[in-house]
Amino acid sequence: MNTKTDLLKEIVKNITHYVVLGVFALFASLPFLWMLITTFKTDADLYNRANNPFFFNQAPTLAHIEHLFTETMFFQWLLNTAIVGISVVAITLALAIPAGYSLVRLGGRTGEKLGIVIFLTYLVAPTILFIPMSRVIAELGLQDSLWSLILVFPSFTIPFAIWLLMGFFKAIPQDLEEAAMIDGYSRLGAFIRMVIPISKSGILTVVIFSFTLVVQEYIYTLTFVTSASRYTVSVGVPTFLVHGDVYNWGALMGGCLIASLPIAIVYNFFVDRFIGGLTLGAVKG
Repeated sequence: MNTKTDLLKEIVKNITHYVVLGVFALFASLPFLWMLITTFKTDADLYNRANNPFFFNQAPTLAHIEHLFTETMFFQWLLNTAIVGISVVAITLALAIPAGYSLVRLGGRTGEKLGIVIFLTYLVAPTILFIPMSRVIAELGLQDSLWSLILVFPSFTIPFAIWLLMGFFKAIPQDLEEAAMIDGYSRLGAFIRMVIPISKSGILTVVIFSFTLVVQEYIYTLTFVTSASRYTVSVGVPTFLVHGDVYNWGALMGGCLIASLPIAIVYNFFVDRFIGGLTLGAVKG
């Protein structure tokens, strides 16, 4: 009798678990589902309020995707976003990894306090930094160029990356590096061969965070870049597909879908490492 009762409880528990999981998955994927349906709907189907918005009431169409690539500079905006994103990620990793390691291993308590101070700079609202950043860009003559974005965005990503990576470096036993140095490696060699491989989750988290920030940033790109051929996706799509109060919803959703899908796919492949990176960095940092 007890066995049957326990089995019934287990079945009810599993059903409840999967129902809750399914509802949450549907809720989380609803924006992508909405973008996908809207992208391939005809305008007549999309703007007819009598039609069910979640189903194709007419045959799907590629007209919005064609409009995106033939009537706008969407491909160029994607390329600009990729150039800025990869550059910002490279600069962030090049500066944050050695800075985080130095503050943890070589700075002692002063290094830890300095790391906290650096992280606090990340909490300063970007709008407050807007005017001094504009001045710097003007002095360097970088207006209307992708270099202005490549220079400014790391000022947001590096403080967070240093704080996050400090948590990882703290969690790595110092004995591993000392053993590597006894075996003949220099400190740099021990750092590259021992510390970096163990910190892959933290480094991957920094890569995803930095690239996502570049893709979604709007205000600085709109201000520093004026030529349409140098826009990133976040500025080009709304600028050219929204005319007054007229929204080209099909092309808008298509642009958002194409720009966000690669990040969503990469994130889902490495979601365990990403969550581990954030939690370990937060606890140890």
